[in-house]
Amino acid sequence: MNRINFCLLVGALLFVGCNTTKDATAMVKTEEGMSEIVKTYSASPFVRQQMAKMTLADKVGEMTQLSIDVVSVGTPYNLQKPNVLDTAKLREVLVTLKVGSILNCGGYAYTRNEWKHIMTTIQDYAMNQKESGIPVLYGIDAIHGTNYTREATLFPQQLGQASSWNLDLARTCGEVTAYETKASGIPWAFSPVLDIGRDARWPRLWETYGEDPLLARSLGEAYINGMQGDDVSDPNSVATCMKHFLGYSVTLRGKDRTQAWIPHRQLLEYFVPTFQTAIDAGAKTVMINSGEMNGIPVHANSKILVDLLRTELGFEGLAVTDWEDIGYLVGRHRIATDFKDAIRIAINAGIDMAMVPMDTKFPVLLKELVEEGAVPMSRIDESVARILTLKEELKLWDNPVGDLESYTAFASEEHSQKALTAAEESIILAKNENNILPLSKDKNILVVGPNANSLNVLNGGWTGTWQGSDPQYNTTGKKTILEALQARYGKQVITATDDKAVTAAGQADVIVACLGEKTYTEKPGDIDDLDLDPAQVALVKALKETGKPIVLVMIEGRPRIISEIEPLADAVIVGFLPGDEGGEAITNILFGDANPSGKFPITYPKYSNDLICYDHKGTDLVHRDFSMNGFNPQWEFGHGLSYTTFDYSGLTAVKNLKGGIDVTVTVTNSGDRAGKEVVQVYVSDLVASITPSVKRLRAFDKVALESGSSETLSFSISKEDLSFVGIENEWTFEPGEFKVMVGDDEVLLNL
Repeated sequence: MNRINFCLLVGALLFVGCNTTKDATAMVKTEEGMSEIVKTYSASPFVRQQMAKMTLADKVGEMTQLSIDVVSVGTPYNLQKPNVLDTAKLREVLVTLKVGSILNCGGYAYTRNEWKHIMTTIQDYAMNQKESGIPVLYGIDAIHGTNYTREATLFPQQLGQASSWNLDLARTCGEVTAYETKASGIPWAFSPVLDIGRDARWPRLWETYGEDPLLARSLGEAYINGMQGDDVSDPNSVATCMKHFLGYSVTLRGKDRTQAWIPHRQLLEYFVPTFQTAIDAGAKTVMINSGEMNGIPVHANSKILVDLLRTELGFEGLAVTDWEDIGYLVGRHRIATDFKDAIRIAINAGIDMAMVPMDTKFPVLLKELVEEGAVPMSRIDESVARILTLKEELKLWDNPVGDLESYTAFASEEHSQKALTAAEESIILAKNENNILPLSKDKNILVVGPNANSLNVLNGGWTGTWQGSDPQYNTTGKKTILEALQARYGKQVITATDDKAVTAAGQADVIVACLGEKTYTEKPGDIDDLDLDPAQVALVKALKETGKPIVLVMIEGRPRIISEIEPLADAVIVGFLPGDEGGEAITNILFGDANPSGKFPITYPKYSNDLICYDHKGTDLVHRDFSMNGFNPQWEFGHGLSYTTFDYSGLTAVKNLKGGIDVTVTVTNSGDRAGKEVVQVYVSDLVASITPSVKRLRAFDKVALESGSSETLSFSISKEDLSFVGIENEWTFEPGEFKVMVGDDEVLLNL
C-alpha cells in the first residue's frame, strides 16, 4: 500500500497562513519518487492537516459512496427487515476500503430509533476503527420532507410547492425538512431538484419547480436558504444537493435518462440560471445528470463539469454522481471499455464522489489508476479536499450524529400545520362555472374515482419507498380525500366503487370525482402518451348522464390530458401531489374553509402532441389556417382562480436610472372574502436579434388581502433581467421597445 507523505521541506506550502488559498503548489513524496501536484482547491488548515496524514487508499475511499445495502444483513435490494447492520461488512467497507460516504435507506423508511442506531454504529466504526478516523458523510433522498423516516412531516412535492408561488412557504418546507432530517441523524439531503420542467411527459416533472427559470430559481433559492440556514453546521440545518447538473429534464422522447439535445444558447438561458442562483445562495453539493447531452454523457464532459460548473458558475463544492452512473458509461453510453476505464473518464472529467451503490471495486480500481498515472494525483486531492471541507463545515468530527433527543418538534402539530398551509396554497382551482364551489355544507356528496381513497397518490414517489406505493409506510392518522370528507361531514358523504357510481349518484346533490395518476418516479414513470386513463374518462362520461354537477379533483404529478371530459365538469381542482395533508387541504377548499390561491407553474396542455411552454416564440402561434391563435392550452402558466376577485389598477412602467424598468401596480380584493393573489409581471421584448419569446415572467409576488383592501406593489426589473443569450452565446441587453403586462393591463416603453 502506497503511503503519501508530504515532505517536511515543503510542508509549509500546505498550510499557507490561516486563510484558504487556491492554486497552492506543493511537492509530495511517494515511494515512486518526487512529483509536483498543483492544488486547484480551497482548503482550511484543518483539512490540509487531515490530507497530510492520508494514504492514497484513504483518499480514494473518501471518493466512494456506497448504499446502506452493502453494510446490512441480506443482499442488495433484499435486506432483512427490520434492517440490521452487518459488522463484518461494516469493517470491510469502512475499515478496509475506507469508504467515506453512505447513502439512503435500503428500500424503506426507518423509525428515528432505527436511524439513531444506524448512524451511531456507522460513525463509531468510521471514527474509532478506521485508521484515519474520518467520519462518514451520510446522504438521504429527502424530497418533500424526511420521506425515509417514519411519521415525518410530508409537504407537497416540488411542483406543488411551485403552484403556491410562495417563497416564504418554500423556505418553510426547507426548514422543516432540514430539522427532521437532522433529527434522524443525517446531515446531507439530495434536494432540491433544479431541473426546469419544460416537458410534460417527463416522469420527474413533479420533482421540479415548473417550466419558468425565474419562478424555479426563486423557489430553489428560498428552499436552499431554509435547508442550510445561515450556518450549515447548525443543529437544524443540512447540506443541500442541487439536482441534476445539467440538462436532465428535456430529453427528446420525454422519457427518463434518455438523450437530450440542447443548443448552447438555450442551455445558458433556460437551464443554467436555477443552478447559478443556487450556487450564489451557497448550495454545498451538486448531483450530476444521469443522461447524455448533445451526444456526450455528462459524467464524461469536462466542459460541463469544469469549464461551466467550476470556472463560469464559480461552484466550489462537492460534485457527486447519481445512482450507478459511472458504470453506465460502459453498458449504456458505450464510451468506456470497462468499469475501470469508466472511472478514469469520470474522475478526470471532474467527478468528486462516485455513487457506486453496490460496487466495492471502485476504490480499488481508482487507486490502481492513480498508481498507473491514468488519473493524476492532483485530481484526487482536489476532490478529497472538497469532501473533507464539507465534513468540516458540517462539524462531523465534533458531533457526527447530533443530540437526537433534542428534536422535540419532530412530526409536531406545528409542523403538520405548516404542511397543511403548504398543501392548501398548492391546490389550483382551474375551473369554477357558476361558482359551484365552494360547496354548500348541507349538500350530499358522492365521492368516486381511483384517487379518492389513497394517501399514496396524494404523496407520490419518494414516500416511505422509492416509488411511494406501499401503504404500510404511510404516516399514521393522515387522511385520504374520502376520509377527510367523511370525518368532517359524515353521512352527507356517499361513496361507491366506480362500477356502481352511476347508481349511487341518485342519492347525491354533487359528484366529486377524484382522478389522475398512480404513484411513480424516474424510469418506472415513463409513459407513451399523456392521455388520461380511458376508464377514468368513461367514468366521467357516465356520471355526466346522471345530470348531477361534477367536480373533478385531479391528483397527478404531470398534466394528464382531460380535454375530452373537462367540458363535462362544472369545476376542476388540480393538486400536484399535495402530500400528507392533501386530503384535509382539498376538503377545506371544496367547502370554502380555505380560499384557493395556487397558480399553474407549468402550461397545462390540451392535447398530447401540443406541448408548448408559455414563453414560446411567435412562430408557435401560427395556426393551421395561418391565423395567430395556435397556442391553445387547457390552462395557461400562471392561471388559477379564487373564491374572491382581484382587480388591478394604476399600472406604471418607467425606465429607471440603471436602464431597467420600475413597475408599480395596485391590486384590490374586490370580492367578499379574504384571499391571496399572485401578482405576475410579464415583459415582452418586441424586437430582438434573436427571436424573442412572446412574453417572459420578470417579477412576481404573492399578497394576502382582506375583502375591500388594496395594496400597491413595486417591482424593479434590471437590464440584466431583460437580457438574453444572443447570437454569440453571450448574455446581452438590446435597447428597444418593451411591453410590460400585469393582469389585463399593459404599458409600452422604450429603453
